[in-house]
Amino acid sequence: MVHLFLAEKTFKMRFDILTLFPDFFTSPLNHGVIGRAVSNGLLTVGIHNIRDCTDDKHRTTDDYPYGGGAGMVMKVEPVVRAIESVRGVAPATTVVLTTPQGVRFSHEIALELSGRERIAIVCGRYEGFDERIRDFVDMEVSAGDYILTGGEIPAMMIIDAVGRLIPDVLGEPSSPEHESFSDGLLEYPQYTRPEEFRGLKVPEVLLSGNHALIEKWRRQESMARTLIRRPELLEKADLNDEDRVLIEKLKAGPRN
Repeated sequence: MVHLFLAEKTFKMRFDILTLFPDFFTSPLNHGVIGRAVSNGLLTVGIHNIRDCTDDKHRTTDDYPYGGGAGMVMKVEPVVRAIESVRGVAPATTVVLTTPQGVRFSHEIALELSGRERIAIVCGRYEGFDERIRDFVDMEVSAGDYILTGGEIPAMMIIDAVGRLIPDVLGEPSSPEHESFSDGLLEYPQYTRPEEFRGLKVPEVLLSGNHALIEKWRRQESMARTLIRRPELLEKADLNDEDRVLIEKLKAGPRN
């Protein structure tokens, strides 16, 4: 097994990645917000090469499917051994399988996983998994309704989305509270200097210094943007009576 990134420290959360391509994660885990979180000891990531859990000289991790068909299938033995090697150290580890057949990853799932102390992510490849692998995982997660060449990108997506919810990772404690999906709505429009660019101006309300008015504008814009771009989110959003009245007005006619 290969374990990277400050394994001697005590961390608030640990991810274990089970993959056939350990080098894939070297760059993303050493840069940006997640890279700083690793350096600061807020989380750690263990990289495990599934090939280390094979028992033949060719380190075989795939084979032809029973019954015939196109492509190769990941073998059950090395994947389960890799899972058990992690659980042997930390039995309470939550094991996540990345697969198009899983539940679509969401902010709610990220919030749920952010409360776990240790998460192992199994990255798929080839045509799919031996079905029996599913008996050894806790959760199956999909990155969306499309097919990727492997589970490494979804694994990194999960680490990024969950890791940034860990306290102190973003630096500003309130940052995650005002982002898209945090309250079931898309985030309101954001602006910074200059006040005007090629005839496009920052809304006057944001320059007013009236924080109550600004908050009201942001709430309205958030609901309007959600209605236009992702209306299905409104069904589960946390709305009050005033919000519902505004939404009905927006539905009735064009925005001012």
